[in-house]
Amino acid sequence: MRKVIIDSEIFVQFPHFKRGIIIIDDIENSLGNKRIKKPLNKEIAQRVKEESCSEGPFIKAWEEAHLKFNSDPVKYPPSIKALLVRICKGGGFPFINSVVALFNYISVKYLVPCGGDDIDKIKGNLHLGFAKGDETFIPLGGEELENPQPGEVIYFDDDTFKVMCRRWNWRNGAFSKITENTKKIVINIDGIGCIPETVIFEARDELAKLLIEQCKANLTTEFLDINKNEIVIPV
Repeated sequence: MRKVIIDSEIFVQFPHFKRGIIIIDDIENSLGNKRIKKPLNKEIAQRVKEESCSEGPFIKAWEEAHLKFNSDPVKYPPSIKALLVRICKGGGFPFINSVVALFNYISVKYLVPCGGDDIDKIKGNLHLGFAKGDETFIPLGGEELENPQPGEVIYFDDDTFKVMCRRWNWRNGAFSKITENTKKIVINIDGIGCIPETVIFEARDELAKLLIEQCKANLTTEFLDINKNEIVIPV
């Protein structure tokens, strides 16, 4: 039996952190999906026009959180800021596969970080906590093994101590990436500081609906905060 765990120490420093969770035990993922690719690109373009790309209060809330654990949000930007900047600079909306495209879409629409991992590639609990510095990380698209900085917020497999995401939501690890063959997934939608709980619920539930409609997902939803810091993964 495995769990998603947010270490209680996280809430000492970040008492208003909250995480919406989607747990998928079966899904049809694809490398291309015309039903969603064109509409998503259109909606994302409109959303980016409405925003200043990286200066809103939700983005600043994450930048402030990064500063609190001594991470430079300019050098290591939160994922939502990096995604917005890429789109604003003309890099386009990335379509890696249907699942990743949908949670990136929700990330931009609600201006919150979203990410997901292949459960079958993880041996222990999916644990969010502060790094000791001896954990291991290979970045998505990279090959070199590195270690997080002590005190850095990381999301990791607490059996193998492989890191799934460094600096809370800066860069994903390669080993747990979602592919077209992935069937079991945990997706996180995160809020902090001024980001209301209601936004996380809305983002989570819209994403769940899209995954069911577009990818035939069989899923359940959860929510973690200071009052409930762990759940069992029922898959």
